Amino acid sequence: MPKLRISIVKYLNTTPLVWGFTNGPLKGKYDLSFTVPSQCAEALRTNAADIAIIPAIEYQRIDDLVILPDLAIASKTRVRSLLLVSKVPLEKARNIALDSSSRSTQALTKILCQQKWKIAPEFLEMPPDLPAMLQRADAALLIGDSALRLKLATESGTRRGEAGEQICSAASANLAAASTPATQASAASQSAQLSQAGQSSQSAQTSQTTLDPDTTLHIYDVVEQWRRLTTLPAVLAVWAARRKVATPEVIDDFQSSRAYGLRRLTEISTQAAADLNLPANKLQRYLTENINYSLDEENLRGLTAFFQAAAEQALIPQAKPIEIATPKSDRQRDTAAYAKSR
Repeated sequence: MPKLRISIVKYLNTTPLVWGFTNGPLKGKYDLSFTVPSQCAEALRTNAADIAIIPAIEYQRIDDLVILPDLAIASKTRVRSLLLVSKVPLEKARNIALDSSSRSTQALTKILCQQKWKIAPEFLEMPPDLPAMLQRADAALLIGDSALRLKLATESGTRRGEAGEQICSAASANLAAASTPATQASAASQSAQLSQAGQSSQSAQTSQTTLDPDTTLHIYDVVEQWRRLTTLPAVLAVWAARRKVATPEVIDDFQSSRAYGLRRLTEISTQAAADLNLPANKLQRYLTENINYSLDEENLRGLTAFFQAAAEQALIPQAKPIEIATPKSDRQRDTAAYAKSR
């Protein structure tokens, strides 16, 4: 039989979830492909993938999906890899450039704009080139490894604003660090994808744009702002599959792959440090302290609140109930309980 096809986000924070598939005992069992979050969702929507790690908001936009149990990419308080970078305090922003690889964080940004900052800015979708984005807009949403790189570059030499944001100059933020060759390649690839899809790209020139080094920047952690608004964590991505695909064996494999990866965070961080040219200890701290890989009760409350807020702003048609695939142990427990009741 053909292998099940898995679409995977190619960011560091996804790596522990798939380490068992890429480097462990489950290697070779599934057909793996790697891309950005928005394209993972598209692969599942078009049946180009059987299972995908999708932006949480896309669960509401794709029919006939179930979520694999107790698996997520979430953050309890502060994530450090989802950033709103603004040239003005965000409550004064007139327009915001949105990273075109994002879906859930785009929705979170729109919710925060309306509910927290009480603004209705114009939104522009652009490839993830921060200097180019800030040339076109007052603020920019940046996600993934390039956002984490920027965050690590601004951990010192900044001050905190009233909203909890970091304030620094463009020079001290080292925006060039957020636009590495890999980031530029990603931006060019996404620009091409947008063009093929008939969508306009707002950034025709991703590597030549500069920003005045004296520009003051306000850097907001999106999850921290969501937590301040709701007192809840943010669930950013989930493993989703068609109902018929989410068998007990598949569920066991995905949970085993996560367990395998979480036991090897030092190894993962060391390899990522070489790939990203960032300190391994800081990457391991990020994976340990900022990312949560469960779908526990608190995370489910945060996910439910996110869906409700998205529905209120018409970002999704309605907040349909969250359906979790049933693992083997639960089915066995239900069968035993039914037999006992008879």
